[in-house]
Amino acid sequence: MSEGSMLAGKVAVVTGAGGGIGREIALAMALEGAAVVINDVGASLSGEGGSATPAEQTRAIIVQRGGRAAISTDSVAEWESAQRIVQCALDSFGRIDIVVNNAGILRDVIFHKMSAEDWLAVIGVHLNGSFFVSRAAAGHFRRQGSGAYVHMTSTSGLVGNFGQANYAAAKLGIVGLSKSIALDMQRFGVRSNCIAPFAWSRMTSSIPADTPEQQARLAKLQQMTPDKNAPLAVCLAADAAHDITGQVFGARMNELYLFSQSRMIRSIHRSDGWTPAAIAAHALPAFRPSLMPLDRSGDAFSWDPA
Repeated sequence: MSEGSMLAGKVAVVTGAGGGIGREIALAMALEGAAVVINDVGASLSGEGGSATPAEQTRAIIVQRGGRAAISTDSVAEWESAQRIVQCALDSFGRIDIVVNNAGILRDVIFHKMSAEDWLAVIGVHLNGSFFVSRAAAGHFRRQGSGAYVHMTSTSGLVGNFGQANYAAAKLGIVGLSKSIALDMQRFGVRSNCIAPFAWSRMTSSIPADTPEQQARLAKLQQMTPDKNAPLAVCLAADAAHDITGQVFGARMNELYLFSQSRMIRSIHRSDGWTPAAIAAHALPAFRPSLMPLDRSGDAFSWDPA
């Protein structure tokens, strides 16, 4: 397969494509031959306001390079507007082959101070939005016997982070959603995978830098430009990855990762069953050496990006 043709004839919807990782994925898919629907509401990082300008800027770059692109400013967070996003692909290019669920907002608050609004807003865009847009495309994928979903998860959910209960829950929920799509739609030739991206972008610009340790972490993050995540998204959406589904990958500078998924790691049994006291006396001590540490993303990825 020649460079620039991995997605020839394909039509992709990329949500949150007005900037950052979403923009880089949209640009990369266009360079590989896809027609792209650039979906972005142009809201602030926390989800307020709206503008067509970010999407228009991404479209202008694609068109300048000789590609094809259309704009959708509909929200992913509502059923009806998600339907319009997919309909934009059909109206503009006649089909849909790829959905990249990248749109997101942040409402970082320590758990005991997080409001219902903070929770619902983040879940609404990340998790509900990924379902709504994926579901809107599902019937079309089923009828044509093909399709690829690429969902953005996060190590905040896969590993953990401070002050991100809403974001972490949504991002780990997306992993469950992706696996369910992969299982339910495999019979129709439809694939679904996740990427945990690493990049300095608007979504990471809220990370504090008050201490020398935080400043050092920030300097490492700023090395990881959003475009480093795009090749993996393109490949997973292409026919070259026709047999890859239900997986969780990561992209960090020039490193690629395949993440494990939750499975049993230790078992213990008693022939006469368990009482709470027996669990405390025997099961917990047996499990203790295998318990997962209460670590964060930065602890799990403690080395400098390569």
